Amino acid sequence: MSNYITASVEFFFKGNKIAASIELSLDQHMQTTGKIPDFFPLLAKANNLDVYSYEYEMMQAEDITFSNAQGLVTDFVNDGKLDIEAFTVAWLENRLLEDLQRIARQRLSVHDLQNQPDLKQALLEAYSLGTNSVKQQ
Repeated sequence: MSNYITASVEFFFKGNKIAASIELSLDQHMQTTGKIPDFFPLLAKANNLDVYSYEYEMMQAEDITFSNAQGLVTDFVNDGKLDIEAFTVAWLENRLLEDLQRIARQRLSVHDLQNQPDLKQALLEAYSLGTNSVKQQ
């Protein structure tokens, strides 16, 4: 499932109203960096604003509004606000479940882990055990 969102901000600079917006694939950022990007530099770049300008500082003083959400991220946008932390946790969990589903299909011929909750739980526990073991080393 792809996660897209529009980030927008409106502000005034030298008496002019500036409306900056950008459409983003959150999956692209999550896959490459493991986190949601800082939206202000992306908005500045997409709208030809210098990040070392007073104009950019004025933009940063405003709240970013989020809209046109698609995918899992729709559950984390409320009244134009994005719960970045909750989305990140859910995205990582969803990604893990997709990976476990792929393993179950390839190794065990199980095509839907949702129908086998005990197996799903066992795979999650094995993953957690492996992750904790690596952290302790």
